[in-house]
Amino acid sequence: MEEVAVVENKKVILKNYVDGIPTETDMEVKIGDTIELKAPKGSSCFLVKNLYLSCDPYMRGRMRNFQGSYIPPFLPGQRIEGFGVARVIDSDDPNYTPGELISGITGWEEYSLLRSSNELQLRKIQLGDDIPLSYHLGLLGMAGFTAYAGFYEICSPKKGETVFVSAASGAVGQLVGQLAKLHGCYVVGSAGSKQKVDLLKNKLGFDEAFNYKEEVDLDAALKRYFPVGINIYFDNVGGSMLDAALLNMKVRGRIALCGMVSLQSLSSSSQGINNLYNAIPKRIRLEGFLQSDYVHIFPQFLEHVKGYYKEGKIVYIEDISEGLELAPSALVGLFSGKNVGKQVVWVAKE
Repeated sequence: MEEVAVVENKKVILKNYVDGIPTETDMEVKIGDTIELKAPKGSSCFLVKNLYLSCDPYMRGRMRNFQGSYIPPFLPGQRIEGFGVARVIDSDDPNYTPGELISGITGWEEYSLLRSSNELQLRKIQLGDDIPLSYHLGLLGMAGFTAYAGFYEICSPKKGETVFVSAASGAVGQLVGQLAKLHGCYVVGSAGSKQKVDLLKNKLGFDEAFNYKEEVDLDAALKRYFPVGINIYFDNVGGSMLDAALLNMKVRGRIALCGMVSLQSLSSSSQGINNLYNAIPKRIRLEGFLQSDYVHIFPQFLEHVKGYYKEGKIVYIEDISEGLELAPSALVGLFSGKNVGKQVVWVAKE
């Protein structure tokens, strides 16, 4: 009988439910668990070795004890999960073959036993185009697709329009701004440091950018950069920035509600929106969205964005932490703006 190798399987677990902004102590890197490097016969599962993991703000919502969302919460004491890039090690699923590379939702651990389902958003990665593997979490992954679907499907841009992007150097914002420039728009981004503002203007091609932490009056800041108003606001932060944008939108402006990273609590916020009335006389459309609603255009997204990247028309910035033990701090860093670009955890070398 064939002997099956058994290895240690380090993992990141959620210790307790979190309502506010998560801290490193809300998670624990657990060692000592083991896993067989074989998919059980008859299980229809496949075993993967995780190579890269994606840190994304939506994961904070899964740390709450809240059942009414589009995706269920993590369970305290169990490993958390998120988008990743992995290599198939063994398979009892005829659709997956050892050696194949996949992206999709996987465990925050060294090895994961997966069963294919729509919820995991699994996709096979085709190599040979000189695109870094980790880009399948950012530029060509969930973050990039969020930018693409949000900008084209929600914002309905027209050439010559004015576009404002918050958290503009992040995983989503950096691509929104570049797509808007390629579409012929005037683009301004906000970020939280001089380094990020410099990147927006000098590497990512934004027309203008500002550090919101240096502005005492966000309304005045937006009026400075958009003297005739904003056609499109791609909102990644919510809060006071959304409130200021509502004062500066043009008639029939569009606001894509992508994230609310500025909120201290997702369950109860004392920070309301004061300027929503402006949406009525200006006929502003505000729409929240999930990238998973637009999977039918994913092939189109891949074709367009891959093409832009290969032609040198877009660039993508990553912030990579090496080692699964750094995953909790990498995730927590998203909520203080510690990351510069798309935050990725490099779990294992090929």
